[in-house]
Amino acid sequence: MSTLPRPGQRPVDISFSSGPCTKRPGWSLENLKDAAIGRSHRSKAGKNKLKSAIDLTRGILKVPDDYRIAIVPASDTGAVEMALWSLLGERGVDMVAWESFGAGWVSDVCNQLKLDDVSKIDAPYGELPDLHRIDFNRDVVFTWNGTTSGVRVPNGEFIPDDRQGLTICDATSAVFAQELAFDKLDVVTFSWQKVLGGEAAHGMLILSPRAVERLESYTPPWPLPKIFRLTKGEGENRKLIEGIFEGATINTPSMLCVEDYLDALNWSGSIGGLEGLIGRANRNYSQIDNYVASQKWIDFLAVDPATRSNTSVCLKIVDPDIVALNAGDQAKFAKSICALLESEGVALDIGSYRDAPAGFRIWTGATVEASDVGALMTWLGWAFETQKLAIKAAA
Repeated sequence: MSTLPRPGQRPVDISFSSGPCTKRPGWSLENLKDAAIGRSHRSKAGKNKLKSAIDLTRGILKVPDDYRIAIVPASDTGAVEMALWSLLGERGVDMVAWESFGAGWVSDVCNQLKLDDVSKIDAPYGELPDLHRIDFNRDVVFTWNGTTSGVRVPNGEFIPDDRQGLTICDATSAVFAQELAFDKLDVVTFSWQKVLGGEAAHGMLILSPRAVERLESYTPPWPLPKIFRLTKGEGENRKLIEGIFEGATINTPSMLCVEDYLDALNWSGSIGGLEGLIGRANRNYSQIDNYVASQKWIDFLAVDPATRSNTSVCLKIVDPDIVALNAGDQAKFAKSICALLESEGVALDIGSYRDAPAGFRIWTGATVEASDVGALMTWLGWAFETQKLAIKAAA
């Protein structure tokens, strides 16, 4: 083991996973004591809990009054798939991707839905595609924040007000930490286990009036499973199932998870709502930004500072000695740093995503404390120097 002195301060909360993310400060199981456990989600108590989750979501995120919000199965993935299978096919679609999850939606549209008129607009990890190439007379599918690349769209100004197609946005690692331009978005999806540190398996689907109009006027040529069906009736009688957007979920939700989400939403309100949440995420990001600016061995994976995420921060090693290694050895070196920090009780789950370039991915969403991020960065530098010395010693 290296003789390098260990840093003094350790993070109090060492969970930096990008999903499920760490719980809010002060969280405990005691906060869930009022959960409607053992009650039907169709009971008055169950419906009230689910409706409260929808109403609080609308209030915190400032979702327009004429947008519908639903709790749906299968996390963000379920919400995105529901939108793709229910809405696409009426016109051509531009698929915009710059990391693994966006690429996954491209694969589903091309290989599962097998749509004929699909244009792919992509970019490598660390970069944002040329957004001016998007044709908004077509439908558009994109992620607001690339969870596995740390690259986000800086704002919604690239989306025109007079668009003819629908904009379908996977916002799961952006919502509650970044300003979303709802007037530019027709479908927004996310899950509870990201910025608010909720439990997994439940998704949220937000629809604009334009998206509702598409649902009621367009029938996809393929069969839809029950958990995807948002409308009832046929032809001119085809209407949105309004109950889904008032808490009457398609399938049975976990009322314990619902209570946990309510707890996170109430905490969000107590710290200043959306502005407070964004402020916390920005302060967490700044800890990393300041550290990277002071170092020569590490840099952001996101090339353009304007596109750098304030939640899923992805970093790469740029030290010349490590860059000179082959890709496999670079990956092993990065993993050795993660393993060392875990063994030291400093950080859990900060390795880059399996499909992303070797490096680190540190979650800095609103439930993380800035002091913990600052302490982690000092330890990250220590671990790098320690492992680099080990390589030299073994040479």
